[in-house]
Amino acid sequence: MVVTKFNLTYFLISNEVWPEGPEPINSLSLNYVLDMMIGEVYVITFVTAIKVTLDFLEKQKLVADLEKTQLETELLFLKAQVSPHFFFNTLNNIHSLALEKSEKTSKIILRLSELMRYLLYETKSKRQSLINEIQCIQNYLDLEKIRHDELLQINMSISGDIQDKEISPILLLTFVENAFKHGVNKNIGVKKIDIDFTIKEDFLYFTITNPLPAVSENKSTFEHSSGIGLENVKKRLTLGYNKNDYKLTINTNDKFTIELKIKVT
Repeated sequence: MVVTKFNLTYFLISNEVWPEGPEPINSLSLNYVLDMMIGEVYVITFVTAIKVTLDFLEKQKLVADLEKTQLETELLFLKAQVSPHFFFNTLNNIHSLALEKSEKTSKIILRLSELMRYLLYETKSKRQSLINEIQCIQNYLDLEKIRHDELLQINMSISGDIQDKEISPILLLTFVENAFKHGVNKNIGVKKIDIDFTIKEDFLYFTITNPLPAVSENKSTFEHSSGIGLENVKKRLTLGYNKNDYKLTINTNDKFTIELKIKVT
């Protein structure tokens, strides 16, 4: 590059190829070569810095895209785990009623078909309307009421504005299903479940309380035996929400109580 620059300057512009130098020259000298090389190093360094920066930004974007894809894939996998788990329990209930030739069987199948439609077609997006989620829970509760009759008491309350609120699909349904699997279905006599939805500003305060199992399970064992359901929810909360957007509390004193504060905007 230095030789090319020297010749172009000498033959096309001027014989004084280094007017800013300490002395005029008309041939290559060591001082000229060193001075020109230092100047080229500045240019090369500047261009290289730009190239390295652009490559770094592109690599960071690629890493971010891969992480996003991985998170979305894992979330889809966790959602896919919910539906088979839910249908497995409900189909077992229908099987029991069918063996008894119960008149409730057709009603439960109808409710189940409504839930299947919702779970198959309405839960593909990252967020779902809170109103639709509550309706899904209501359909599930109607299923359980048909099965348990007067032995089941459900108190569900909703306060605050639930319009235009969104939440991760099937998130709350898992808590409700867990209440029946580990509470209602493991007790005899009248069982009571309390469910509360409270909206305050941008957060939903969801609380569900169900009886502890009548079987002799100590509290510490019960607290860690929630199976696929609660572990699934914890993973989905971690992957789908920022740390400050939710708070999950589980209490097993006299009853099994789950409290979830979660952002719904």
